[in-house]
Amino acid sequence: MNRDLVLHDWLVAGIALAAGAAAGLLLRALLRWLGRHAERTRWRGDDIIVDALRTIAPGAALIAGAAVAATTLPLTPRVSGIVNQSLTALLILIATLSTARVVAGLVQSVAGARTGVAGSASIFVNITRIVVLVMGVLVALETLGVSIAPLVTALGVGGLAVALALQDTLANLFAGVHILASKTVQPGDYIRLTSGEEGYVVDINWRNTVVRNLSNNLVIIPNGRLARTNMTNFTQPEARFSILVQVGVGYESDLEHVERVTLDVVDGVMADINGAVPDHEAAVRFHTFADSRINFTVILGVGEFSDQYRIKHEFIKRLHRRFRTEGISIPAPTRTVALHRDGDLPEPSAQVPVPHQRGASPTVLTDSGR
Repeated sequence: MNRDLVLHDWLVAGIALAAGAAAGLLLRALLRWLGRHAERTRWRGDDIIVDALRTIAPGAALIAGAAVAATTLPLTPRVSGIVNQSLTALLILIATLSTARVVAGLVQSVAGARTGVAGSASIFVNITRIVVLVMGVLVALETLGVSIAPLVTALGVGGLAVALALQDTLANLFAGVHILASKTVQPGDYIRLTSGEEGYVVDINWRNTVVRNLSNNLVIIPNGRLARTNMTNFTQPEARFSILVQVGVGYESDLEHVERVTLDVVDGVMADINGAVPDHEAAVRFHTFADSRINFTVILGVGEFSDQYRIKHEFIKRLHRRFRTEGISIPAPTRTVALHRDGDLPEPSAQVPVPHQRGASPTVLTDSGR
């Protein structure tokens, strides 16, 4: 310090700090106004950017005011350098946090737009956030004069020990990245594993895959297991698929009439029920002469997996009502039992050995029937 602090120095520094605080409040109000306008747009990216700027802009204004105030004070070169480095490092950290929020939000927005669901693959969001934060911290340390070369070397050597200790975690991490990169499973898909678990994929994070079944319960599946097991994806290559409903009619029925009536019911269900496929080409296939009826299969179109239960329910109700109206019978399985009198069929004689005492000859009782 070349001279003593005087009242003028404190006033100028206070004015600089007050100006920085006022600028921060003004920027915050401006960004709040921009945020309301950004909500009206379809693109979610502008909302994320404005929300991140609400954090960095007021902080940057305060830091700028503090830097100006520091220059007005008669500080020694050493103290002035420490203050400038500290303020610069603080600004870098604030910018890093804001950048990490923006990048993570944009990645999540892109993933949600591609999958069509609110929950997306958070594994990419977490990876991008960690990468940005690590880079920002390293730059801040370099700004403060801390050499990051030994730190990077120590992290490289220690990374081997960490990798050995976290084999399962890293295996799940890379399995999750492989699943998403290969596009075999995406958030929003309905899957069924050979072990029986099934449901909608809600999220794929760094360790496991979260699946929500039709009972609204969450099933947690490790990424490594999901990558190794066999599964059926009912959403890819497209969500539309066909379901089969088994029906049977009596042998006295006119099969041509049965086919026409059934196709008419299918067309009505496809046109009226939500989740059906209106342009689905209805099909009826007779296939079996059963014991008491002729069985056939009806093929219905479904928009996505969970719609099949509602469509099948409505189809069975309408078909049953229409068959009753048309006089088409759906016979129940029957069995004919033949009864005979006692004298019609001779009963075979049965010989029953009776236990005997020691030294006596065995006795056999013979039942010759009535």
